[in-house]
Amino acid sequence: MSKFSSVPGSLFFTKNDPQDLRLGDIVKAKTAEELVVNNSFAVLGYPDHEGIKLNGGRIGAAEGPQKVREFLYKMTPPVSQNLPVISDLGDLSLESPLDQRHEAAKETVYKLHQKQQRVISIGGGHDYGYADGAAFVQQYKNSKYKPVVLNFDAHLDVRPAVNGFNSGTPFYRLLSEFAGHFSFAEIGIQPQCNSPHHRQWALENGAHIFDLSDIQKGQGLASLWNHDLFRNLNSETPLFISFDIDGITSSEGGGCSQSWATGLGTQDYLNFFHQLKTQADIRALGIYEVAPSLDTDNRTSKIAALLAYHFIMQDLL
Repeated sequence: MSKFSSVPGSLFFTKNDPQDLRLGDIVKAKTAEELVVNNSFAVLGYPDHEGIKLNGGRIGAAEGPQKVREFLYKMTPPVSQNLPVISDLGDLSLESPLDQRHEAAKETVYKLHQKQQRVISIGGGHDYGYADGAAFVQQYKNSKYKPVVLNFDAHLDVRPAVNGFNSGTPFYRLLSEFAGHFSFAEIGIQPQCNSPHHRQWALENGAHIFDLSDIQKGQGLASLWNHDLFRNLNSETPLFISFDIDGITSSEGGGCSQSWATGLGTQDYLNFFHQLKTQADIRALGIYEVAPSLDTDNRTSKIAALLAYHFIMQDLL
């Protein structure tokens, strides 16, 4: 079974200045076994773009986890006291076949949820959205409030897995395996990216679909609060955010396997997130398909780092 290996210590950036702390000063390399039960944050990486290649996308996302960390750990906490505890579990080893890597990721993330860690996973292909989502639903499916999975994406990613697993299959797998155990929404979906047959399947299997065109006709992502799924959230509702970076407009973040000029705006998402955190218990954030070699001026990697930063610092911003 695949293991996680530590990332280079050089990624834990420091200015060696107690009056100018960075996240690299705070984060500590740990293993899942070393973590205790608490509400701290655990970071792990999937340096793997095989699922993207199998789905015909542009490769490069294997470089994502380290590059995103590079910018994340240079960021400055907004306060100097009562800082969150952050552990970095390292990157998934790629020695075993893809399906076994998915299982190894799922098992590790499930252990983290059992220890009440808030999980940040950085891909790598969106096929790992299944591993992260399955671990989350497995942990919270019997909670007082039904768990919720939100996928921010241009694509539905509900391709049947009959020909094997790839970056287009995570939510076909998740909806098939855990039918009725969680609520699910696809946000920012674009018509040129999706088969109508896949859309119909998603709707028939309980997905709520929020098209980019409808979001942009309204008040941006804030318009989602008019929908029952969001109105019915409770501060104890367990929630997992799966964020495929190709859901962001290419003018802001085009460094991914497929990008479009149409897409969500980073600030609109951050505004939405800061309201969402008051309405639900956000237990995990998965960020996928950041491909540094396809990026311009590291824009996409920096956006991914910002998403993770706001998740980690949610109680301080």
